[in-house]
Amino acid sequence: MTNFDIKIVSDTVCPWCYVGKKRLEKGIAAYKEKHPDSSDTFSTTWFPFYLNPDAGKSADKQAMYESKFGKERTAMMQVRLSEIGRAEGINFKYGGNTGNTRDSHRLVQLGKTKGPQMQTRVIEELFAAYFENEKDITSRDVLVAAGVGAGLEKTEVVEWLDDGKGGSGVDKEVQEAREQGVSGVPNFTINRKFEVGGAQEPAAFVQLFERLKKAEGSL
Repeated sequence: MTNFDIKIVSDTVCPWCYVGKKRLEKGIAAYKEKHPDSSDTFSTTWFPFYLNPDAGKSADKQAMYESKFGKERTAMMQVRLSEIGRAEGINFKYGGNTGNTRDSHRLVQLGKTKGPQMQTRVIEELFAAYFENEKDITSRDVLVAAGVGAGLEKTEVVEWLDDGKGGSGVDKEVQEAREQGVSGVPNFTINRKFEVGGAQEPAAFVQLFERLKKAEGSL
């Protein structure tokens, strides 16, 4: 039996991180279907990244994209992203505000203290809020709702956010990711042996899992 320990470096405003999460899940399901007698397990841990560390508190999302890429390129990118998203069960929307992601990563850190499953549920709530429901994840109220939606206690979420908890840990992990050479997200590391960047197709994950098994001599 192998436990596939998957480390994911991600930013909460990165659409490809949402796509990558869905494809990883499909890859895990495909591996299990291909190897039905296997007792292998999978665990995921999320780590923060700042795509735009100098981002302000809150600004119009579409205006930010257009100032960065131009109107025409932004429109083309969003058409493509919408198509890819639909294939993964994601209904991307592009309204609402965006901004600095540090507080959202602090919320993910709170989820992490409750275990990997809770951390992943917080990630899911944040992705859905930001990408599908046009919520502003720089907003304290939106973050509290995401935490509660994931199953965290509201009083603990409020205290955590208001007291600045988790901030130093987030900053440290972001710095560590950069020191390890991570320059873009999503970034996946499996059992500290294989590293892959970008929203890979599910089949790519299956191949990596099988390569690890073969390296162990157990496939």
